[in-house]
Amino acid sequence: MATGYVESLPQPLDAAAEQPPLFDGTTRLYTSYICPFAQRAWITRNYKGLQDKIKLVPLNLQNRPAWYKEKVYSVNKVPALEHNGKIIGESLDVIKYVDSNFEGPSLVPDDPERKKFFEEVLSYVDKFVGTVFTSFKGDPTKEAGPAFDYLENALKKFNDGPFLLGAKFSLADIAYIPFVERYEIFLSEVFKYDLTAGRPTLTAWIEEVNKIDPYKQTKKTDPKELVELWKKYFMAQK
Repeated sequence: MATGYVESLPQPLDAAAEQPPLFDGTTRLYTSYICPFAQRAWITRNYKGLQDKIKLVPLNLQNRPAWYKEKVYSVNKVPALEHNGKIIGESLDVIKYVDSNFEGPSLVPDDPERKKFFEEVLSYVDKFVGTVFTSFKGDPTKEAGPAFDYLENALKKFNDGPFLLGAKFSLADIAYIPFVERYEIFLSEVFKYDLTAGRPTLTAWIEEVNKIDPYKQTKKTDPKELVELWKKYFMAQK
């Protein structure tokens, strides 16, 4: 795990930004500093110590450059990884690809039981994300609870450590923490709902993940901006 690395972060590119070199052999991670899906890939890159191997190319998602959709990734979302002349999209696919194809500590367990559970928790993460987002349009104090209860119970599966797969931080934790980070802020500020209340294992997990430098390096969420953006996006549709 790479620790203590201080990276000079490039400014996000907007629609007026000049197109950078593309498919020239440089490995690039197209990202956004505020996107939880993109944060998954950013954490993975940093944990494996790949800051010098994978170049960050941040985009302004509210005013993204046309060349990105036209020449890089037609889906026009982040993250996307440019490597060996091809593009890998979808955040869970990107983090698995980075873990499998680059040097650095492995973020997937070798143990068959833990590997099986890893796939189980990964298969639930989309439902987890969707359940909580949907609850913003109703009553999260009732509707979001089962999603956080799932995490609380999943964290009790192995008793040798604070993380989802036990003692070692893994892609399972990386899949969830960017969303939990934001849900904790939004639910507290808007609904006065503490997602950790009555969930001591989840509380301990959040505390332990927050000690990990490669994760802390990616925590760029401004609470006020997040609340304003999500209220506008989710609650205007109620």
